[in-house]
Amino acid sequence: MRSSTQPYQCEPLSQPPPNESYPAVPPIWSVESDDPNLAAILERLVEVRKGNTLLLQHLKRIISDLCKLYNLPQHPDVEMLDQPLPAEQVRNSGTQEEVSSEEEDEEMPEDTEDLDHYEMKEEEPADGRKTEDEGIGKENLAILEKIKKNQRQDYLNGAVSGSVQATDRLMKELRDIYRSPSFKGGYYAVELVNDSLYDWNVKLLKVDEDSALHNDLQILKEKEGTDFILLNFSFKDNFPFDPPFVRVVSPVLSGGYVLGGGAICMELLTKQGWSSAYSIESVIMQISATLVKGKARVQFGANKNQYSLTRAQQSYKSLVQIHEKNGWYTPPKEDG
Repeated sequence: MRSSTQPYQCEPLSQPPPNESYPAVPPIWSVESDDPNLAAILERLVEVRKGNTLLLQHLKRIISDLCKLYNLPQHPDVEMLDQPLPAEQVRNSGTQEEVSSEEEDEEMPEDTEDLDHYEMKEEEPADGRKTEDEGIGKENLAILEKIKKNQRQDYLNGAVSGSVQATDRLMKELRDIYRSPSFKGGYYAVELVNDSLYDWNVKLLKVDEDSALHNDLQILKEKEGTDFILLNFSFKDNFPFDPPFVRVVSPVLSGGYVLGGGAICMELLTKQGWSSAYSIESVIMQISATLVKGKARVQFGANKNQYSLTRAQQSYKSLVQIHEKNGWYTPPKEDG
């Protein structure tokens, strides 16, 4: 379909023909507009899993992303686009011969409808949803569902925040974390600040047991009842192409490459050292290792107010300016 009044209409170009290889080979989509946002929407279609409803999944993803891009409300039926039809509708949409064969219908067992419904449910994994959520606990699945519900409501209310690109990537990052062995093993925990996908509190619950920092955290637990390092991750609309802003919230640390206000001196947290291929979990684990390597220690009795977002941002800005001018020091390999 083409429309001169709607330049974002997409034209399916499939090769070879769908009847020969579909859905093994997904349809190919193109767009006439030069808008990079539209090109990005089509590029993300490769993330859609293969299955018997692949084309419908593509349509659902395109409609959803276009609604987000242009701040348009999404019709609730879009969510059901790739779902199997109810058994009753499937039977009613059959051939005229099947509809007119009343005698055969009368001879069908009474529980045929239940059987049809069961058989359709067997096909549901083709849409990728069950696979996508495999390995995630019920509590965390509930969090993901709440996020999606809040997002839909925001779009309906016209209160859109963030970008389609960043939201999709952050949802993927959160799913990956929820199924991660490190997360399940209690090495760290993640909490969304005010249910915002763009503002995370990350607790480092386990550090190297042979480190002085580990011992300090045990003492901190005895004194204040907490034995973790609290980090804050703040994401912008252009994530994952720009890094998150990460700072230590508590406790106050010395060493460990932690700067004034709680900013962290790490090249990978700057535009110069960041890569969109980095996962958030790998960043979390790298920060944990860097604190230990830098011999971080808990400053007992320190003024807790010295850590703040404003001071951390100022320290980070100075850090970037210094290293842009002088470069980054890379220690010898034997130093770790």
